[in-house]
Amino acid sequence: MFIVGLTGGLATGKSTVLSIFRENGIAVIDADEVAKNVLQPGTKAWKELKAYFGDKIVYPDGRVNRLKLGEIVFDDIEKRRKLNAITHPRIQTAMMKTAIKYFFSGHKYIVMEVPLLFETGKMLTFMHKIITVVCEDHQQLERLRKRNDFSEAVAKKRINCQMPLEEKVAKSHFVIDNSGDIVNTRQQTESIIRVLRRSKFTWYFRAIFALALVGVVCGATHLLAALNDT
Repeated sequence: MFIVGLTGGLATGKSTVLSIFRENGIAVIDADEVAKNVLQPGTKAWKELKAYFGDKIVYPDGRVNRLKLGEIVFDDIEKRRKLNAITHPRIQTAMMKTAIKYFFSGHKYIVMEVPLLFETGKMLTFMHKIITVVCEDHQQLERLRKRNDFSEAVAKKRINCQMPLEEKVAKSHFVIDNSGDIVNTRQQTESIIRVLRRSKFTWYFRAIFALALVGVVCGATHLLAALNDT
């Protein structure tokens, strides 16, 4: 099994493309869904966020108000770092645990949606192929404004905070242009699916998993030896 990273810009259509992979029977991992689970009321991440940012970042039912949280951290580097320190490691761990489950289920490959794949660089090591979803600049701006009810100035600022799409495209193996209709996007996505299905590169994730397993076994052996010496 190998992992295909799916990334892009804000509101370029990553979720649309991910749904097309899912419809074609491909195992997918949605970072947004994982993040919601990590931040469920009562989890460690939820408790740490609430302790640091206060009750203002949660709804009355306890769910994290992600829009409000975004407003707080966007212009405050220290608070953004704190948010990332609380959430990113847990999200990445949860995604890799899901990937391992798919590994044992016999999937040839999975598609993992990681919005900040290039910006953080944390997951790049695990990606065999990378797909970037793009669209026209004016479409991205309008989609983001409509989706999040942002003003034009705020939407532009959020978009400019990420790595330019041109740079992401240059670092990718495949590009899906989501500027057209869903039929065109589906055709592009399914064309990539056909290429991936022909790939014989299935040892990559197995090698990583094997090394991780060896590390766990060696660690356990070392611990047992230390206990026997006491």
